Amino acid sequence: MLESEKYYLKLQKKFSRRINLDLKRINNFLKKQSIDPDKIKGKIVNIIGSDGKNAVLQTLSTIFRENKYKISTFTSPSIISPLDRIFIKNKFITLNDFKKFGDFVIKSREKLTLFEVLTIIYILKINSVKNLDFHFVESGAGFEKDSTNLWEKPAFQVITNINLQHLDLFGARNIEDICKIKVGSLSRDTQIYVGKQKKSVLKIIKRILKDNPSPVHYYGKDFFLKKRKNKYIYKDKNGELALVSKNIKSEGLWENVCLGIKIARDYNINSKIILKSIAKIRMLGRIDYINKGKLRNHLNSNEILIIDGAHSIKAAQNLSEHLKEHNEPIYGILGIQKNRHPEKFISIFKKNNFKKIVTVKIPSLPNSVEADELYKICKKKGFNALKANSIIGALKKISSKDTKIICIFGSLYLASAFLKKNFNQYEV
Repeated sequence: MLESEKYYLKLQKKFSRRINLDLKRINNFLKKQSIDPDKIKGKIVNIIGSDGKNAVLQTLSTIFRENKYKISTFTSPSIISPLDRIFIKNKFITLNDFKKFGDFVIKSREKLTLFEVLTIIYILKINSVKNLDFHFVESGAGFEKDSTNLWEKPAFQVITNINLQHLDLFGARNIEDICKIKVGSLSRDTQIYVGKQKKSVLKIIKRILKDNPSPVHYYGKDFFLKKRKNKYIYKDKNGELALVSKNIKSEGLWENVCLGIKIARDYNINSKIILKSIAKIRMLGRIDYINKGKLRNHLNSNEILIIDGAHSIKAAQNLSEHLKEHNEPIYGILGIQKNRHPEKFISIFKKNNFKKIVTVKIPSLPNSVEADELYKICKKKGFNALKANSIIGALKKISSKDTKIICIFGSLYLASAFLKKNFNQYEV
């Protein structure tokens, strides 16, 4: 186990993992420490939504770094190490700093949630670093009372796709309630960018933002993505950009990249820099083709390995559409959390998407669906299913000399578990 994971377990024992949305706790802590978030040097960018937040954040951070800006990022969840939640300038937070700021919070004896503690560690870190230009902050499950909703006048606020997730966390009844939670508390003194939405959701968002005086830029009206001869083209009032990347594989991901491109162009970043940056973007665990690493030792060279943290209905639809582009037989390895509606999730994938699905329990995740239960759900939905006791066991049930796609999907936590095994665990 990584040293950062050992320390993270210490934080889990000290602070509740339960999501309890209330800004009073974190604001009280910051007030006692005489930290005013609005006085932290550097422009704040909030990234809010149900799906696509990390894709937008990776796009923005890559483009702005390429343009020589000094940036920080705050993301959730971690993929390889707890340290990869916090990125400063050109590297992740050090273990020493993570522990130093974490211990400082522990000694305060404040009652906080685990996510609030991680947010505070980030705030303490960026408040201690000079000459940072931008801070790209990914919100948690909501925004209205989320611990990242700390700034009165952020430079930009970005709304990615909003859909029916986390109803149980917010006490929300429908998509309108979700939109109010995520959009209703946006700053009245910022620039708002709204990504691609269902028409019904977009209508709700526009109604909520009607009385917000901040300028709003909408996907489909002010910028959009189109496909021309198997190539993706970004377009806004300043013209078109032909998008090229070996790492960005799906239309859904490209739609999120468009949000980052629009902001960069509005900030007068040169198109050559934008295009150069896009080629460098790597989205770990998001339709991620794995061409090297320890897991490849269990596979043949003609087996293509894809890891995708898809866990929502929207993400499942995006992955399903991408898999249709392949002619090779497709085999799945599926693990999912209980609150992710596994029956609805797997129903998105038509029977001909997968020749076989092997179900697994996500390692070290208490609310993961058991492999046997998930196996029964897949069989009920008409899939040819097997179950396995481990990640390696699942690969062994699938791998052969035949050409095929192996797709690991259902949870970012499952993607994380595979990636940790694939790449030697390292301290970032």
